[in-house]
Amino acid sequence: MALSGVEIFKHLPKTNCKKCGHPTCLAFAMKLAAKQASLDACPDASEDAKKVLGEAAAPPIRGITIGAGDKAVKTGDEICLFRHEKKFFNPTVFAVAIKDTEAGEAAARKIEAVKTSEIDRVGQKLRVDAIAVIDESGDAAKFASVVKQVVDGAPGVAIILASKNPAVIEAGIALCADKKPLIYAATAENAEAMAKIAKEKKASLALSADGLDALTALSEKVKGLGVDDLVLDPGARKAKDMVEQYTIIRRAAIKKNFKPLGYPVIAFPGRGDSVSEAMAASIGVMKYASIIVLNTIEKWKMLALLSLRQNIYTDPQVPMQVAQNIYKVGDAKENSPLMITTNFSLSYFIVRGEVENSKVPSWLAVMDNEGLSVLTAWAAGKFTASRIAQFIAESGVEKSINHKELIIPGYVAILSGTLEEKLPGWKITVGPREANGLPSFLKARA
Repeated sequence: MALSGVEIFKHLPKTNCKKCGHPTCLAFAMKLAAKQASLDACPDASEDAKKVLGEAAAPPIRGITIGAGDKAVKTGDEICLFRHEKKFFNPTVFAVAIKDTEAGEAAARKIEAVKTSEIDRVGQKLRVDAIAVIDESGDAAKFASVVKQVVDGAPGVAIILASKNPAVIEAGIALCADKKPLIYAATAENAEAMAKIAKEKKASLALSADGLDALTALSEKVKGLGVDDLVLDPGARKAKDMVEQYTIIRRAAIKKNFKPLGYPVIAFPGRGDSVSEAMAASIGVMKYASIIVLNTIEKWKMLALLSLRQNIYTDPQVPMQVAQNIYKVGDAKENSPLMITTNFSLSYFIVRGEVENSKVPSWLAVMDNEGLSVLTAWAAGKFTASRIAQFIAESGVEKSINHKELIIPGYVAILSGTLEEKLPGWKITVGPREANGLPSFLKARA
């Protein structure tokens, strides 16, 4: 039975040290009771408290790790229904399906696509996370040969073994048990055999059932067989069913603390064409699918899905930021122009991209404004002449350039006069209002 906030508070240090990010131990206890915080946030919690509060502090959706090493991916461990309540923690895992009938060149192309899928977007590395080997032939030897091709061709990439035949799973997992794969899937018919494999190999196990009632019964059964790391598939394939069933699962786990459904969800949004598949997958990203298995991973599709995932799993209460610094763009020299912007990630990468497009090597001063855009930071009093002058003076940029000219964004042209007063000897130049005006502006000065 869940503990109340007051009951949890009795086991906390009661020092009100704020190390957990909350003003008092009581406030932290209330968050624990509401499943909106983890006991790990309290560094001073005693071992006895951890034992007593273990279940109360555990996230309502169990965390599952697939794979091993630096490319292992974690899913689950979520504590809220809506991201603005706290945030979503572990981004949706994208996997590409390779059927065992695609052995050889077709499989090799998909493996290569996974290895080259990484993109850099606003400073984060995004990529396809896993490969799902799908049993289509029913031949254990053929399935195992594709698993071996994946293990050899994409070392470190997380693996999902997809078959409802225990003999096929045994043949595949024999080649990758050390990589902690996800087994898909246990059903009402094969639950005992699949649970036995999962326990022996210490692997996670996905459950597949037709509807939520059947899935609940199967979850309770497999949990009783001693398997703790579970993933759920209620059988939803249509977009309407995905939204409905995934939402019910999430709500039951978060709001009702319903343990049989307190696990990550796996989705198979495969469609006959890539556009439809991308649209269905996007619904999964937005509506609680923890793992999404795709038929294909074209560059355009993954750019869209990875960007969407990044947005959904960004903390809405904390703007994305880059570190305050003076950055070189291209082969900047002593006489290269010096520009300034804020440390809001989107502002930085847009400005940097346009400067790179100009082919004019430059210096870009990025000032810490708590991740706010230029106009927002100026309106909030965090991008003022005094602050800019202090940053430039303390940055040491004068050691890298042989001029004293600073180009400021056109939107804050009003600061130019005061800045020249705050930075004696400096010339303040007003740049374009929009970043897309930078290439022509810089080329005209070159």
